[in-house]
Amino acid sequence: MQRTTRGRVGVALLVIALVACTDTDPTSRPSPGFVLSTVQPVAPAPGSVTADGSVTADGSVTDPVEEAAPPVTKPVDTEVPGADTADDSGPTGLDGVGLSTDDPTFDVEPFRPFVLESAEAAPGAPALDDSGGAAPTGWAAFDRSLEDALLRNGNTAASVAVAIGGAVVHEDAFGLRAPFISEDEAVPGDRFRIASISKPITAITLLQLVEAGAVGLDDEVGQLVADQLQVTPSAGARRLTVRRLLNHTSGFGKYDTQFFRNGANSCEDAARLGIRQGAGSGGYRYSNMNFCVAGILIEAITGKSYVEAVYEQLLTPLGLSGLRLANTYDPGPGEVLHPSTPDRNYMETLGGAGSWIASPTDLVTILSSLDYSTSGFKPLEPNTVALMETPVGGAAGQRGYGLGLISYGNGRYGHTGTIENTHAMVLNRSDGVIWSITVSGPYPDDTSQLEAIINRAFEAAGFISGQ
Repeated sequence: MQRTTRGRVGVALLVIALVACTDTDPTSRPSPGFVLSTVQPVAPAPGSVTADGSVTADGSVTDPVEEAAPPVTKPVDTEVPGADTADDSGPTGLDGVGLSTDDPTFDVEPFRPFVLESAEAAPGAPALDDSGGAAPTGWAAFDRSLEDALLRNGNTAASVAVAIGGAVVHEDAFGLRAPFISEDEAVPGDRFRIASISKPITAITLLQLVEAGAVGLDDEVGQLVADQLQVTPSAGARRLTVRRLLNHTSGFGKYDTQFFRNGANSCEDAARLGIRQGAGSGGYRYSNMNFCVAGILIEAITGKSYVEAVYEQLLTPLGLSGLRLANTYDPGPGEVLHPSTPDRNYMETLGGAGSWIASPTDLVTILSSLDYSTSGFKPLEPNTVALMETPVGGAAGQRGYGLGLISYGNGRYGHTGTIENTHAMVLNRSDGVIWSITVSGPYPDDTSQLEAIINRAFEAAGFISGQ
């Protein structure tokens, strides 16, 4: 079905997109081993990305409780002075993000029951009203609501996938794949930047190594990472554990200069500084350094590249291909352009913290693999999944950050992702429905607002009741 982009893209966004693309062939410079294919992508061979990790599973899970306020933990800054002196409140990109870490929020709308039968039986095409005009119903109404909400305020493309009971029942895409370069429309299956939704991918892979006995959840792994990077670790870095990396209690600071302001030219480069100068003890503090280092740990444990390990342990068993660690200016076939300001390199530096690109269908497939109410390949045991959902300092069912997953309360969990002109979210609603949205553009400012946007679309389709 032909679609047109609704709303105007700002002049500034147009200029930046043109500058970003002027010196690069948009199909050039794929990551090492990436197979370009517009029909049936082949799983890429390993790319070189640093990784780090060690773990031990304790299997202990507290009983679920009713939703409560998230546990309060005080971040404690224990970095060596000078480790990251840049002001995190400095200037940002056009969309208000992209030059600093975007801390996730744990709040979503109150849970409202989803009528599964209506969604499963919903027509995919609009019916006719009494006047003979199109009257969208079901998934057609759902798509129109999302397109109206997302293709404005400068957004150039968006995509969505919804799974029920582990099976994808609906997917669609809106807007243009590479605005200002071609008129090709985005289609379902196109891959977008997913930013911090990369973190669950890294966490699952590392926790698989914990379950295999290759490392303990609370083993000290800092020296292993330091040896991989060929640096001398600080005393605090030596005490790093898998648990502390995955739940952001390592003591690492933000390191926004290294990740977003050209302070480093790779994840390994950033991690060397973190391991030499940072890490200590303290409460929850969200930092991309934790998952950059976690990816390097995976390499140190497995002797393989981070990408190769993720494919071998997670993506290939799920039947997924075409996902890769992307650079800042290199969209290939079937990949959506995210306009970026010139001379940026954040996609190169984030590694396992935020460099993956994927489709919404890929994301719901990965999250479904953690849900034991669905069939198919399960990468982790139920107790380990429960640990992923349990927030720092809290109990299962509370809101907060767990081991690579955000708990939104009442059994709902997932993750958001935000970088410059990138907004993505994946959520398990805890009622058999898992959805994901990916966006190229500046809207919404708060990525977690995608949950409210998709709820309005579910309402328009008649799948949940209005407030």
